[in-house]
Amino acid sequence: MIRAAVLPAVGSPLEITGIELPEPGPGQVRIRLAAAGVCHSDLSLSNGTMRVPVPAVLGHEGAGTVVSVGEGVTHVAPGDGVVLNWAPSCGTCHPCTLGEVWLCVNALAGSANVYARTEGGTELRPGLNVAAFAEETVVAANCVLPVPDGVPLTDAALLGCAVLTGWGAVHHSARVREGETVAVFGVGGVGLATLQAARIAGASTIVAVDVSPEKEALARAAGATEYVVASDATAKDIRKLTGGHGADVSVECVGRAATIRAAWDATRRGGRTTVVGIGGKEQQVTFHALEIFHWGRTLSGCVYGNSDPAKDLPVLAEHIRAGRLDLSALVTERITLEGIPGAFDNMLAGKGGRALVVF
Repeated sequence: MIRAAVLPAVGSPLEITGIELPEPGPGQVRIRLAAAGVCHSDLSLSNGTMRVPVPAVLGHEGAGTVVSVGEGVTHVAPGDGVVLNWAPSCGTCHPCTLGEVWLCVNALAGSANVYARTEGGTELRPGLNVAAFAEETVVAANCVLPVPDGVPLTDAALLGCAVLTGWGAVHHSARVREGETVAVFGVGGVGLATLQAARIAGASTIVAVDVSPEKEALARAAGATEYVVASDATAKDIRKLTGGHGADVSVECVGRAATIRAAWDATRRGGRTTVVGIGGKEQQVTFHALEIFHWGRTLSGCVYGNSDPAKDLPVLAEHIRAGRLDLSALVTERITLEGIPGAFDNMLAGKGGRALVVF
């Protein structure tokens, strides 16, 4: 019996309760969690913005130690530190054959499986495959990757979503080049990772945008050279800070129509706007045909940073070991399972960066 944060129904409060985990079957791994990040996607799953079979244990950004492995698992062994990969690629669907593993159509198939039960026998699903809001979890073997050497296990949890997403938004989706100007909208966990990635890429001017003036110190520590408090004049403010042109690249990490539109408006003619934030269907963004022609901008979505975790984790690890990428700088609060609802409240209020559940 282990403790977990269970979502009994969409829109219901999380319940911290005991659950029963089976031993790992063939092709499965049991992990004792060291830490789990509280991502905005978890909030979106709990409130119905994104769909998840319920009851479920949420949490998809985590790292821990292998407790046991099932038959056929050879790439990790008991005692190994691992990072959870919530979106494993199947390798055979059409996007995978094109090398676009982040778009794998089978990546979330495991979320529908029963993986545990409550004390009363209620079947539980693993939210986004890995159910990291628990002291231990059992996952498919392709949902774990070895923690790279030199990366602290607790900090490694952030590699599972925020860092891969922010890094990929800069290096894979927007393809920021040295000397370019970058605007990052939203200074939460993903936004802070994006700012660090832009700094590593060699961006010249890096503008952080957020509704909260209190996040300026966090943003500047991550690499922002300028800070703008969001307003109706945000795009105009960014043009003033970028020679009157607008940013070469704008990265939206919020998922709201108004913010996506502001990021587009803040991008220079011929520049690139990348949307990382996940919004609901009610968030409608509109453009007129003439502006699309005139501005010549590129607007693109970005799923999981357009990353291949198996290839990107070693690259990120080298930056961490060299001191260029600081995982702990993303964390503004270390909490227990009981603190997750409060972390959700802080997200809604626009407070802080990443909350990290430490077990």
